Parts: sequence; C-alpha cells; structure tokens
Amino acid sequence: MSKTIIHSDNAPKAVGTYSQAVKVGDTVYLSGQIGLDPVSNVLVDGFEAQCHQVFKNLRAVCQAAGGDLSDIVKLGVFVVDLANFATLNEIMGEYFSAPFPARAAIQAAALPKGALVEADAVLVLTK
Repeated sequence: MSKTIIHSDNAPKAVGTYSQAVKVGDTVYLSGQIGLDPVSNVLVDGFEAQCHQVFKNLRAVCQAAGGDLSDIVKLGVFVVDLANFATLNEIMGEYFSAPFPARAAIQAAALPKGALVEADAVLVLTK
C-alpha cells in the first residue's frame, strides 16, 4: 500500500525528520502538534492558549488530508502537568463532540520547545 505525505501551510512546519501527517488508504496518521503559531513559528503563551493552538494545528492538517477533527478516531495528548487535565477536557469539548475519539492523556517530563501540551492523532476518512 502506498503512502501519501500530507502538508498544510496552516500548521507549523515540521521541526525534525518527520511529516505533518501520512495517509495510508483511508487512514491518516497525524504527527504531534504543539502550540506553535504557524505564521510566527513561536510558541503561544500559557496552557490554555497552547491547547487551543494544538487543536487548530491538528484541524489544519486534518483538512489538508480531506477530513476534519470529527474524523479523528484516536487522540494522544501529552501534558507536562496533569493538574491541567480538567482544563484540557474543557477546551477539548470546544473542538470535539460526541461520539468522542478514543484518547490517552499522559504526563510527560518535557515536550519539544518547552511546550506545555502536545497532541497526535489518527483519523479515518469516511467520505
């Protein structure tokens, strides 16, 4: 099966040796997104702002693949402090509605560029 590389100019450029997303069949594997503003390439300030930017960045890559956040079936979220878990859930509720994707939320000692939150995802295109 062939791979198609997905790229969106509306999400930050990859900061390493990876693609924003890879499509195989109807499944798209999205690399982790942190709260980088795609225009300035600067990390937005604070946990809440970074959460919003993470989901905006994921949405941009989903759309470049021909889908949207509603097509995500699995979401992995990494935070440097699980004390922000309730805030994460509240903000996630602004971007996702039932039926929600499967999710893991994991506390990480550190994230790239000093980010406070990162999320990756798997989406399945059904259209």
